[in-house]
Amino acid sequence: MAHEEDEMRNGSAFCLMFLLLPGVAFGQASPALQLTTRIALPNVDGRMDHLSVDLAGQRLFATAFDNHTLQVIDLQAGRQVSTIPNLDEPQAAYYDPATKHLFVTSGGDGTVKIFDGGTLRLLQTVKFSADVDNVRYDARGKHVIVGYGGEKSLYGQATRQQGDGALAIMDIAGKKVAEIPTDAHPESFQLEQTGTRVFINVPDKKEIQVADLASGKTVAHWPLATCTDNFPMTLDEAHHRLIVACRGPSTLLVLDTETGKPVMALPLDSGLFSDDVFFDQSKSRVYVVGRTTGSDPRALAPGLVEIFQQRDPDHYEKVGTQPTGWGAQTGFFVPAWGKLFVATRRQQGGPGGEILVFETK
Repeated sequence: MAHEEDEMRNGSAFCLMFLLLPGVAFGQASPALQLTTRIALPNVDGRMDHLSVDLAGQRLFATAFDNHTLQVIDLQAGRQVSTIPNLDEPQAAYYDPATKHLFVTSGGDGTVKIFDGGTLRLLQTVKFSADVDNVRYDARGKHVIVGYGGEKSLYGQATRQQGDGALAIMDIAGKKVAEIPTDAHPESFQLEQTGTRVFINVPDKKEIQVADLASGKTVAHWPLATCTDNFPMTLDEAHHRLIVACRGPSTLLVLDTETGKPVMALPLDSGLFSDDVFFDQSKSRVYVVGRTTGSDPRALAPGLVEIFQQRDPDHYEKVGTQPTGWGAQTGFFVPAWGKLFVATRRQQGGPGGEILVFETK
């Protein structure tokens, strides 16, 4: 995701409101999520980007985009324990338990940096043309896949013209073995676990691009007529449903992965700026992580998680809203633990950022 302004013009009113409110944020907590832990992020300023975990080691990795660092959090101890500095706008991370290597993508210099997951020593740097963003692991092929490059706009303004947007497919040693070109910058993408397809959000083209990892070819383009800025997505593979959070207008869109046709659209809180959405298969729920913005998407404001219950694959109902913290728009859901992690940012003149840990109920 592209760089946002550090302090937004219209955030001052929200800032005053937030300072006057106790606790994590504002509003009524949802019974679907329970806040259990707050982990401070001292000396971390600016926007937080995507998170990842080391399941066996009980560690969380948090990319601090504006701070140019990756924060390592010991979840058992409940504290930040290490920092990887000098990253150029880090956006996402993946920890490989087999090799104990940590892959970190950066948008500023277009790199994937591979670190020893124990010592955090830099092992290798893989360079791409520009803006390396989301990262996923393909368990079937044992590949690490990253999205990079391509035409990109933010808030209706072009931040990069044209370019070689693609999903790059790397082996676990960091060698690029293939790539799938995209029509513009690829945002969130999701891989089938029982099939070979990958679904790619391409917001500049208002579409979802569908490709086959086995052949490396695009097999479909699904236009999103009523949805713009389709950044985050999640997959309910068992029910053949792809779930996309759109920013303009703020909508949760559910599509049939067999046909590409929308089956339901639900309104999100007005102006919700979401960067992550997750499907909780065990509870048939959708968690949309975002921050409220009102009429200006650039305005910083308190964050929240909107919670939807899947009644059946074609019907969803909003069942709650969980307040989070200042400027929170990213998170990470760990199904094995039944926990949702949300990253907040330091508030101007206020408290520092935190990692909030919620348990599902």
